[in-house]
Amino acid sequence: MAFTKIEHYEKEYLDHHHDSALNVTEGVESQPVVNPYFVRKKRRQMTTDEYVQGILQGNITILAQAITLIESNNPQHYAQAQEIIEKCLPYSGKSVRIGITGVPGAGKSSFIEAVGNMVTSYNHKLAVLAIDPSSERSGGSILGDKTRMESICHNPNIFVRPSPSAGSLGGVARKTRETIVLCEAAGYDVIFIETVGVGQSETAVHSMVDMFMMLQISGAGDELQGIKRGIMEMADMMVITKADGENVKKAELAKAQYQGALRLFPLPESEWRPQVYTCSSLEGTGLEEVWQGVEQYLQHIELNGYFMSNRNRQNKYWMYETINETLKSSFYNNPEIEAKMADIERRVLDAKLSSFIAAKELLDIYFNER
Repeated sequence: MAFTKIEHYEKEYLDHHHDSALNVTEGVESQPVVNPYFVRKKRRQMTTDEYVQGILQGNITILAQAITLIESNNPQHYAQAQEIIEKCLPYSGKSVRIGITGVPGAGKSSFIEAVGNMVTSYNHKLAVLAIDPSSERSGGSILGDKTRMESICHNPNIFVRPSPSAGSLGGVARKTRETIVLCEAAGYDVIFIETVGVGQSETAVHSMVDMFMMLQISGAGDELQGIKRGIMEMADMMVITKADGENVKKAELAKAQYQGALRLFPLPESEWRPQVYTCSSLEGTGLEEVWQGVEQYLQHIELNGYFMSNRNRQNKYWMYETINETLKSSFYNNPEIEAKMADIERRVLDAKLSSFIAAKELLDIYFNER
């Protein structure tokens, strides 16, 4: 076969410079990255009884796997998760559930870390359920609470579980409620639920806890800034954090202002007047007083019967919430609805159909199928 002119010159050059240091050797054939004899074994799916037994024995690995089933959107996982919850239910209800909220930067993670280590020194087992906000754009979450609370992650008596809100506040609240049942069955007698931040999430968390604690910082505006009826009325205790160094006087002033504001509100159903405390997670001051306040509140509501009546009301609330979630899921996953949704949505966007008539058409399709 005849060479082209360029190929001829290349061959002549290589023949002449075959001993040149510029020549590149062919080298060895590329080796496979993965061992050809390695076979990945598929992990055996645990049975419901194995999950329950592991949870009751306090196995945190199995507990974490069971919580993952609860958080999964896979229908098979959800069905098994409900079986696990049902079998763990008789062993639950023996903990103290405390919701912790506060503005971003109030030191929630630092407070939980400091109080958590102190609580376990009193022979308690603590579970921390941290709800982490998900990005509206990417849908992802940092889940960085284990990084912030490094010391308690190594404490054998503390279980930390961050969960993404995944854009569905009602959904994550329901899953957190179910996670509480598993943690109680695993022997954790104190449950901390850290909220996303001040906002709508507080209402959901308030409906699943025995005590609602609000963290505040001094110097974040005047006293009127703190007198927000919606969030203040839910608080059973208020804690002014970062009361150290030059902030001590500011924290004491904020404490007096908030205590005065709380006196303006009518006495809540628990008949407990919320108290205000100051503490420093950095220096460890005031934490014992805060926990003593928690114990006093719990003793008060157990004596007057509010503790059980509140839990019964919460159980009723979550029964209706579960019905609402199930109906909503059933509606949107209905094949007929999915087939008609795009067309009706386009007609609404083109102003050919009102939103209310469109909703009625879809609901009629759904209910006529039942």
